[in-house]
Amino acid sequence: MAKAAKKDSRSAFTWEGTNRRGQPVKGEMSSANPAMVKAQLRKQGVNPTKVRKVSQPLFGIGGAKKKKIKSSDITFFTRQMATMIKAGVPLVQSFDIVGDGIDNITMKELVMEIRDSVAAGNDFASALKNHPEYFDDLTCNLIESGEQAGALETMLDKVAVYKEKTEALKAKIKKALMYPVITLIVAAVVTAILLIKVVPTFQAMFDSFGAELPAPTQMVVNISEVAQAYWLQVLAVLVVAGIAFAQAKKRSPKFADAVDAYTLKLPVFGDLILKASVARYARVLSTTFAAGVPLVEALDSVAGAVGNAVYRDAVLKIRDEVSSGQQMHFAMKSTGVFPNMVVQMTSIGEESGALDTMLDKAAGYYESEVDDAVDNMTAMIEPFMMAFLGIVIGGLIIAMYLPIFQMGNVV
Repeated sequence: MAKAAKKDSRSAFTWEGTNRRGQPVKGEMSSANPAMVKAQLRKQGVNPTKVRKVSQPLFGIGGAKKKKIKSSDITFFTRQMATMIKAGVPLVQSFDIVGDGIDNITMKELVMEIRDSVAAGNDFASALKNHPEYFDDLTCNLIESGEQAGALETMLDKVAVYKEKTEALKAKIKKALMYPVITLIVAAVVTAILLIKVVPTFQAMFDSFGAELPAPTQMVVNISEVAQAYWLQVLAVLVVAGIAFAQAKKRSPKFADAVDAYTLKLPVFGDLILKASVARYARVLSTTFAAGVPLVEALDSVAGAVGNAVYRDAVLKIRDEVSSGQQMHFAMKSTGVFPNMVVQMTSIGEESGALDTMLDKAAGYYESEVDDAVDNMTAMIEPFMMAFLGIVIGGLIIAMYLPIFQMGNVV
C-alpha cells in the first residue's frame, strides 16, 4: 500500500537553471515535490532557478498518452544502462541520462522509480525485483551476481546481449507468422463481403431470369443466404471462442501445456518453434553459466525462459538429474527433445571445460537456423497464399458469372 501511495504521489516538473559552465539549461523530471527536483538537479551539477509542476489537463484530455511498456523498451533500457556504466557514468546519474532519452512516459516513470530506489540506498538488483512484471528472475539474478562480484558493467552487457538476441528471435518468429495470418484475415473479410453484399445483388438478377442456376452458382447462393442470416451469430461465436481459448490458456496450465505440445507437431511451424526453443535454451544457459551462476540454478532460470512447456519440463528434468550427479549431456539425451548436435556440443563443452562457449556456438547456430527457416517459410507460403486467395475469391466470382456465360452461349 505504501508503495502504491508513493507511486501515485509522483508528479512531472519542468525546470530551468544553469550548468557548471553558466549555460542555461532546462528539462522535465518526475519527482514527489519541487524540493526533491532541486536536490536532484544540484547532484547533477545544475543550479535550478525555476521549478514548476506540470499541470494535468482535465480527464487527461490533451495530455501525453501513456503507452504500455513492451519487452523492447526493457531491452533498450538494459543496453543504454550497460553503455552508461561502461563509459564510467555513476549509476544514479546513468538513470537520469537514460530516462531523458526515453519517449515512452510509462517507461520513463519506471526508470525514475528504479533510480529513486537506488538513490535511497538499495542495490540495483533489489530495485529491479520490485517490478517483476518487467524484469524476470534471470535478469535480476545476473545483475545481482554482477554487483556482488564487482562486475556490474560486464554483467549488464551480458544481460543486454541476451535480451537483444531474444528480441531478435521473437521478431523472426512473428515475421514468419504474420504473413499467413494477415492473408487469411483478408481472405475471410473479402469472402464475407462478397457473400453478404455482392452475391445478393446477383441473386436478384438471376431470379428475374427464371432459369435454373448452375450447381456452383446455386451452392454459392445457398452459402450467401446462410451468411446473411447468421453472420452476426458466426462472428459472435468466433469472438467468444477466441476469448475462451485465450482465457483457458492463461488460467489452465494443463491446457497451455497441451497447446505448446501440439504446436511442436504442426507441419512447418512445429520445426520453427522447436529450433527457437533450442536456441533460447542454449542462449540463456550460456549467458547464466558464463556469468558464474551455478549450473543447477542456471537451469532453473532456463526453464522459465525457453518459451515452450515441453522444453520447460525437459529442462526441469535435466536440472533434477544434474543435481543428483548426472552429466548434463546424458540428462539432455534422456529427455528425447534435444537435437543430437546440441547434445554432442554440450558433451564436448563439459569435457573441455568450455560449456558456456559451446552453448554459445549452439545458440548462434540455431538462431541462424530460425532465420533461414523464416526466409524459406515466407518463400514457400507466399505462392500458396496467392493460390488460396485466387481459388476462394476467384471461385466465388466465376460461380456468379456462370449463368451470364451460359446465357451468352445460348444467344
